Amino acid sequence: MIGLVSLTIAVVLLTPRITKVVPASLMAILVVFAVVVGFGIQTRTVADIASVSGGFPPFHIPNIPLSFETLKVIFPYALIMSTVGLTEGLLTLNLVDEITATKGNGNRESLAQGFANLLNGFFFGMGGCPMIAHTLVNISAGSRARLSGIVSSLTILTIILFGAPIIGHLPMAALTGVMIMVAIGTFEWASFRIINKMPKPDIFIGILVAAVTIFFHNLALAVLIGVIISALVFAWESAKRIRARKYTDANGVKHYEIFGPLFFGSTTAFTDKFDIANDPEEVIIDFKESRINDMSAIEVVNKLTERYLKVNKKVHLRHLSSDCRQLLQNADKVIDVNIMEDPTYKVEVD
Repeated sequence: MIGLVSLTIAVVLLTPRITKVVPASLMAILVVFAVVVGFGIQTRTVADIASVSGGFPPFHIPNIPLSFETLKVIFPYALIMSTVGLTEGLLTLNLVDEITATKGNGNRESLAQGFANLLNGFFFGMGGCPMIAHTLVNISAGSRARLSGIVSSLTILTIILFGAPIIGHLPMAALTGVMIMVAIGTFEWASFRIINKMPKPDIFIGILVAAVTIFFHNLALAVLIGVIISALVFAWESAKRIRARKYTDANGVKHYEIFGPLFFGSTTAFTDKFDIANDPEEVIIDFKESRINDMSAIEVVNKLTERYLKVNKKVHLRHLSSDCRQLLQNADKVIDVNIMEDPTYKVEVD
């Protein structure tokens, strides 16, 4: 098995140096198949693993009760399948874009995958998605246009209908060698060279997602964990970026120019910027370089205002964006501050 796998890898590497007319992976499979048959080598074949023969699937309407109980059974599996399918589909699309220097449409890819799986259910089919390995083999064979996917599908259909006996005799070692080369070609080897320059949270998340995928065999869970941790890290880093520039104008009004997003993660740092006891009677908080993002931000502004009111000082908010104004209007029972309208300048044109 090791010898045949090594032979497959060698043929895949050497074929492009000799000719590019025949795909390297196809040449490797044919050479290993010829060696196995010519020398009568006893090795595992595709037929020992599974049967690829079949016919056209008949149309049927699934005979299941349309009830909430059925939905509770189906939904968890549907969620996992769709998450894994969309994740691998979009990763495949990204890989194709990098190799071919093109730009695919992720929305169209996702919709096509969803409609195909929906239709697939009426023909006793299993759920599916674009596969990185299959796509990379197709691209390495020279395919670039959408027609290649259609030709690939029709070829697989032809094999299932008519070529199953021949495919069943293919050595598994040949397919294993091809898949090893696909994995080598897919892996981002450059990440090892720059791993010491990458942010530590990114390194941790990458290792964690890989570990969860390997040990739990659940790509959906791994992706979910990775997204949650990435979101928390992003929130933590964004919270540290909020800052304030302070000055007092000629009228004795204290200005706080806020920089950075104000959200649940940065409310404590935001509050620490203010010196309520020593500020003058009128304070302006300028949000030109900031924005109020959520209810926690509204609440902290409200509490800040209450603390100023207790010492008979007035707060004005300036340069709020339209969406921030809408948030404050929706929370008018929570917050009570004076929002300063920015001046509107009108020009008379002849």
